[in-house]
Amino acid sequence: MITYEVPLSICPDTHNKKPLLYAALASQKNHMAVYLSGVYINGKLRLQFENEYKATGKKIDMGKSCVRFKKLEHLPLELIGKAIANFKIQEFIEVCKTGRSSREGC
Repeated sequence: MITYEVPLSICPDTHNKKPLLYAALASQKNHMAVYLSGVYINGKLRLQFENEYKATGKKIDMGKSCVRFKKLEHLPLELIGKAIANFKIQEFIEVCKTGRSSREGC
């Protein structure tokens, strides 16, 4: 799994003493998956992401934070990029620490 994390040098106080997972790519036996922690930790962003995904006309196969796909062309890459770019590092750290987003009221 390829992971994009907030290093411990920036945020050493994590609940499991490991870097905060921001996004990841994995190849499973029957599919590939992109993991989007920012979508997982914010309910409103998740709903927005799901609606925008469906609006692309591509079929969504999603768990809590993972979006499963069989071929790269099945992914709306612009939307995935937008979801990854949604949080600045300090905002992501704060959301992870508090368990809620300052954007909840948006």
